[in-house]
Amino acid sequence: MTEQRTGQAALPGTFHRIWAASAVSSLGDGVYYSALPLLALTMTHNSTVFGLMEAVTLLPWLLFGLIGGALVDRWDRRRTMVITDLCRCALLVAATAAVAEGLLNIALLIAVGFLLGIGGVLFDTASTAYLPELLDRDPQALQRANTRLQGAQRALDGFVGPPTGSLLFTLGRTVPFIADAVSYLFSALTIRTLPVPPKKAAKPRTPILKDARAGASYLLHHRLLLGLSLRPAIGNFAFCGTGAVLALYAHETLHLSTAGYGVFLTTEAVGGLGGTFAAGWLGARLGTGGAMALTAVVEAAALLGIGVSANAYFAGAGFAALGAAMGATMTLGPSVRQAIVPDELMGRVTAASRLIALSAGPIGALWGGWLAHLAGLRAPFLAGAGVLVLMAALAARMTSNKRIDAALAEARRAREGEVRGTSAVLAAT
Repeated sequence: MTEQRTGQAALPGTFHRIWAASAVSSLGDGVYYSALPLLALTMTHNSTVFGLMEAVTLLPWLLFGLIGGALVDRWDRRRTMVITDLCRCALLVAATAAVAEGLLNIALLIAVGFLLGIGGVLFDTASTAYLPELLDRDPQALQRANTRLQGAQRALDGFVGPPTGSLLFTLGRTVPFIADAVSYLFSALTIRTLPVPPKKAAKPRTPILKDARAGASYLLHHRLLLGLSLRPAIGNFAFCGTGAVLALYAHETLHLSTAGYGVFLTTEAVGGLGGTFAAGWLGARLGTGGAMALTAVVEAAALLGIGVSANAYFAGAGFAALGAAMGATMTLGPSVRQAIVPDELMGRVTAASRLIALSAGPIGALWGGWLAHLAGLRAPFLAGAGVLVLMAALAARMTSNKRIDAALAEARRAREGEVRGTSAVLAAT
């Protein structure tokens, strides 16, 4: 029995406050992201503008991700989450007032989205770094916690939030944004009740860019962490390559109506929710490395199945399997990273990993569009399956059970050494 599969850690009551804050905030995000294009439609029908609005959801990570990670490692993470959510609440209140007064134009709407994205960089990085502090870096507890957090996010952001946002928009243009502002306020007040972490010893300040480079360097020189980062990056390349032509493929090849396409997309979300909750079961039986190797194979097979499907039913089954494998992977990988990265580097390594994963998406989208133009709409799915086969081989080597167990054992020894050192200092004083 490997170290990562022994026992089952209980989650402390304080975790449930983070869970509640995350759930309400995810619901608010789902409301916001469905209502935002509806509000934009009242201002413009320019497709370029809508493309720009989509781009600003990635730009904060690409431009500010590494710096944000370095700042999170310098600041109190609990306070960072509280202040960030209060700022996002205030920004939405201001935007709501501008909508009510007829002062909000499309340029300001895009600016609001960009600023909310910067807030998302800081909050997501701080919350990811704070969770290991709260759970004492216990791998089993982290896996269970991430399962619940991911499950709540997928259910509320993906299922409940979007239709709720559309419904609220019919009641009034400002109603969805007021609801999202309230969700941020609830999150801030809930997180404020969490335990204050021990104050860190003061260290000499280095330039912020040097700090950011140190986090990226640590990631790039750690074989397991690099493998855990390349896995979602390669996946995003393939998935965005197929996502770029998915609507065309569904309409022209699978002959789906608009309503049918909506149902088709839902199959991926349903599969993702199931995979999120199956992650712990898979990890306990196969080990985290074995489970991630299996999900890589399933992703490749599912994408191939979608690409060769003769009808929408087979394609929908493949899409559900793809979502399940992705959901499990998104729970397993971060849990390992949170357990092994030193606390003082957690924010920077998290941000660098996220940046690698996100950067591959736009490249994959351009590649998928070009390949479909050159070889037909099935080509990105077939080629993407080939890319994912290579990813499966990579996962088997770089994120194996043996490598993960060794990293967990090393991290545990390092923590025990820190505790002994601290105890010796206290005894001497």
